[in-house]
Amino acid sequence: MPILILIASAIGGAIWWWVRNNPRDAIDIVQDAAVTAKNAPRRMRFKRATNTHPVDGIDDPRVAVGAIAVSFVMLDDFPTKDDLDRLQIILRSKLRCSDNDAIEMQSFGRWICTECGHADAAASRLIRRLKTLDGTSSFALLQEVLLATVNRDLSQRQQDVLADFARVMR
Repeated sequence: MPILILIASAIGGAIWWWVRNNPRDAIDIVQDAAVTAKNAPRRMRFKRATNTHPVDGIDDPRVAVGAIAVSFVMLDDFPTKDDLDRLQIILRSKLRCSDNDAIEMQSFGRWICTECGHADAAASRLIRRLKTLDGTSSFALLQEVLLATVNRDLSQRQQDVLADFARVMR
């Protein structure tokens, strides 16, 4: 036991001496460790299982609704900053989530759109995933979110996604 105490105190002394002589390096290492610990849950959430599509990994209907809303906004062309800010407000109010959760839903939705190849493929796949998650109980919420995102006439691609939405609802 005294040997273990001696070894632990020698290691502690060496670390203290190094921190005292290199404070900037020590602060950088502590900051890197804090950022790594902070981002660990996010990395685990987006961890990809082998031989499965990322849409199949969604297990929360609110996340699916948020991703569908992002893909719906991205159907015509890349959305403007105003569109994304408006979508963030809509997600916060309709899904009753925090600002950080709405931002993460937006980034997750954009990532899903790139993984599916295009926004309409992502929307149709996400709608089917939403139906398997909780049947038709989230469709009213999805309808509210999609209607709030539309601020002008619907494009042909958006109409096609809504037709796919109606087909899946039956």
